[in-house]
Amino acid sequence: MSKKTRGKPSKVDQLPGQIKVRLDKLLRDGRLTQTDILEQVNQAINASGLPEELQLSRSGLNRYATSMETVGQRIREARAVSDQWIAKLGTEPTGEVSQLLIEMVRTLAFDQVLKMSDSGEAVEPKMLKDLSHAIERLERAAIESTKREIEIRKRIAEEVGNDLHGADGMSEELESRIRGILLGKE
Repeated sequence: MSKKTRGKPSKVDQLPGQIKVRLDKLLRDGRLTQTDILEQVNQAINASGLPEELQLSRSGLNRYATSMETVGQRIREARAVSDQWIAKLGTEPTGEVSQLLIEMVRTLAFDQVLKMSDSGEAVEPKMLKDLSHAIERLERAAIESTKREIEIRKRIAEEVGNDLHGADGMSEELESRIRGILLGKE
């Protein structure tokens, strides 16, 4: 997550796993100031016997915290957008994840082409072709997934229907309603 400069890993990237995990946890927690976090992490570095050169500086910690927050913000935004898309696609579970993925790829493709156009950069035909192939494959996979789900629902409905058929007090109307629910028609 840290930015590498001239091929040299940042001090944060050089930290042992336990200390880095602790640093990430402290930053996500948000209850401590960066000064307090810096103090705790540097104490952990000293306690573990690591060289003094691995001590974090205030600016290094701030750069890492800013980078971590930027990534966290992107993840939160992506989750919010996906929640909106799923809500927009309705309560039908059939293919909602597939549809969401397809819409996200289309949006990313559109955004990328728009950025390139705005910057005066030429949009390469190969890139457009690759994007269209990716979307086509996703759509094909979504169709196959939907077909499989329908087949599974049909099999379950048949099995349940066979089990229910002739059950005491079960009307044909109720049987057909249950079958319809299982097939996703109601």
